[in-house]
Amino acid sequence: MSTVGHGRPSWRGDDPWGRAPDEGATARVLLDGSGRITHWNDGAQRLLGHTAAEMLGRPARELLADPSATAPCGDERRLRWKGTVDLRHRDGRRLTVRLLAHWLPRYEGHPDGWLLVSPLAGAERTVEDDQLPRPAFLYAPNALALYDTGVRLRRANRAMEEVIGLTEDEARGLRLSEIGGKPQSVELEEQLRQVMESGRPRDVRTRLRSGGESREHAWLARIAPVWDAQGELVAVALSAVDITDEARAQVRLQLVNDATRRIGSTLEVGRTAQELVDVCVPRLADFGSVDLLITPQPHSDTPPSLGVLTLRRAAHRSTREDTPEALVETGQEWDHAIASSPVRAVLTGESLVLHKDDQAFRAWAEQEPERARHARELGVHSILSVPLSARGVTLGVAQFLRYRRPDPFTPDDVLVAREIVARAAVCLDNAQRFTQERETALALQRSLLPRTLPQRSAVQVASRYLAAAGRTGVGGDWFDVIPLSGARVGLIVGDVVGHGVQASATMGRLRTAVRTLADVDLPPDELLTHLDDLVLRLSDETGGEEPAGDIGATCLYAVYDPVAGGCTIARAGHPPPVLIDPETGGGTTMELPAGPPLGLGGLPFESAEFSLPEGSVLALFTDGLVERRDRDIDEGYRLLHEAVAAPPTASLDAQCGAVIEALLPGGAPDDDVALLMARTRVLDAAHVATWEIPDDPASCGTARKDIDEQLTRWELQEAVFTTELVVTELIANAIRHASGPIRLRLILDRTLIIEVSDTSSTAPHLRRAAGFDEGGRGLMLVAQLTQRWGARHSTDGKTIWAELQLPDNYAGFDGAATR
Repeated sequence: MSTVGHGRPSWRGDDPWGRAPDEGATARVLLDGSGRITHWNDGAQRLLGHTAAEMLGRPARELLADPSATAPCGDERRLRWKGTVDLRHRDGRRLTVRLLAHWLPRYEGHPDGWLLVSPLAGAERTVEDDQLPRPAFLYAPNALALYDTGVRLRRANRAMEEVIGLTEDEARGLRLSEIGGKPQSVELEEQLRQVMESGRPRDVRTRLRSGGESREHAWLARIAPVWDAQGELVAVALSAVDITDEARAQVRLQLVNDATRRIGSTLEVGRTAQELVDVCVPRLADFGSVDLLITPQPHSDTPPSLGVLTLRRAAHRSTREDTPEALVETGQEWDHAIASSPVRAVLTGESLVLHKDDQAFRAWAEQEPERARHARELGVHSILSVPLSARGVTLGVAQFLRYRRPDPFTPDDVLVAREIVARAAVCLDNAQRFTQERETALALQRSLLPRTLPQRSAVQVASRYLAAAGRTGVGGDWFDVIPLSGARVGLIVGDVVGHGVQASATMGRLRTAVRTLADVDLPPDELLTHLDDLVLRLSDETGGEEPAGDIGATCLYAVYDPVAGGCTIARAGHPPPVLIDPETGGGTTMELPAGPPLGLGGLPFESAEFSLPEGSVLALFTDGLVERRDRDIDEGYRLLHEAVAAPPTASLDAQCGAVIEALLPGGAPDDDVALLMARTRVLDAAHVATWEIPDDPASCGTARKDIDEQLTRWELQEAVFTTELVVTELIANAIRHASGPIRLRLILDRTLIIEVSDTSSTAPHLRRAAGFDEGGRGLMLVAQLTQRWGARHSTDGKTIWAELQLPDNYAGFDGAATR
């Protein structure tokens, strides 16, 4: 077919197929969509006698011998039509013509139409046709063979003789299994027999060695029955096509697809390297290894200054179970000589293939004789080294050996290996980057978390922290135990939204803020309000790049008072804690006002107060403990209740570990987990002394007398003078600046705590008094005499407190500090 314009046919009136030497051997006519003739060639004139000038533009229907008959190709939905039609010759004769019609759709402005063709020459069978089968059979490009009803070879063409390595005469009378002598030959012979029995053809794919060759070829065989003129099955024909190249290309493509799917399933360097060698062995090589540089470096042709290059083995795999090729274990470092293929691949950034007869192979053997001897003992004949490069940096090298497979590495094998290793290098680079970021975030987070929890008289505490596994990285979970005034203690657990260094840094800022706010003795609900404002400011500092919710957090804050046995708790979008009853050992979820997460702003927080029996255990945790991908939070709470309801262990730390083991078997949480467990204690009444002080300056003397007696009972005579000075100053300050009842309380704990409470909401401030000032010296004296002091507010006033350090030689009061 001749074409015009970009190799496309033209449907114009001129003949688009050109003028062939035997132009008159085929009648060819073009019709437009209405059935009018637009082209009439010499063959058509020879067939019907009409010239082109006579027929162009006329309806083709006029040529029908019976004008009333239906046009055979009038339906354009049939893209092709074949059959015979009766036409009228120019001289009036009726002709039966074999016709083939093709529908031509609209194209480049040319109308729809039909192409009609009919052969004039070569349609009849000739003597030459009868002589064609023998040469066509012998010299056909496909391998052809005929087997008789006994499935024995009768005929084979030249191509089949090359395949089997025997001539037709040498193989005649042998079965296929006897010709091939392989299990695959037996299977193919059985296929021949089944076609002979069923009389139905079939296609077969198999792998066989050609005659005299050592490697197998892939074949696509067509087995078909052969019938004689009487319809009797007399033979079976076997036609085979060598599809080795196509099969190898398909295998390589499948290997690359599998590598894409399997490599990089995690962000662990060792796992990713192992996935690389697992994909390539044994499909590409008999042994594969991945060795990484201690420090990744840009491509450079400069050899190492020490003459060797140190690599660390990340993964390897062999077709043998004992991995005899590996001279080092995974994680071990070893030095490579400059002439070795791994070093050359790393330095040049190019893949390198060494064969045992190469000069480069011998040069390497001279520099590393022990490894070369080991390679010779294994029979290694081909080595492929591919550098692991990603983003312009060389990470290491992947090396592949062949010693069981006889064929060496080919250029196609190198291309496949480079494709696989290139993808693996990106995954390894991602894994290394993630590992570095994770280690940085984890180190930052651990530096910001308390290294040791302070053991207070108020509570016994134990904790656990588990970093998230997988791609998410380290999060912003945190916990803390904060000593407060009056022997109280603050327990806090929080969770910052997100993962990585940013989340850890935000966590550190919030933890510092909580400690600062706790030092001024803010109630839990007020502390969360100030913390909410801080998160909003942190969000504003991002410049609007992230919404506030993305820098939000959840938090739970509890304050426990060991004197009264009371606990005040508030939460900001955080899971409520679980309380373990000291008598039954059962766990219940505490009912608390929910409160919004930190970072939303404008919504209030509420606190709830509880009276806890001595020995109660509070379990504070982040949502990663109870919520996972494979379970919802309700199921997590059920498991937590069962875990804490187990028989009590000897220590709280052991109980804390048991909870983690029950809810996180294997210790690989989906999200960060922080767990803080606190067992409550109550201070014995003998360690607390309380007095009501009249609003009268003379009461200071009475207070000093009471203090002297109480400290004597506590065997703290050495602290009497200092305590009297501090108490006198605090009571005098309350009498001067407040009105109403005054309460004095002493608490003997790890320090001697002095508390003076009044009804005024005005807190004193420490200042330096000038030379002639009448006031300002009292609190300065208190600050000098005490370990620390401060003020806390309540609904009915304030409390000024101070702590005195106990003498170093103090043996302790005879009574137990806690019951």
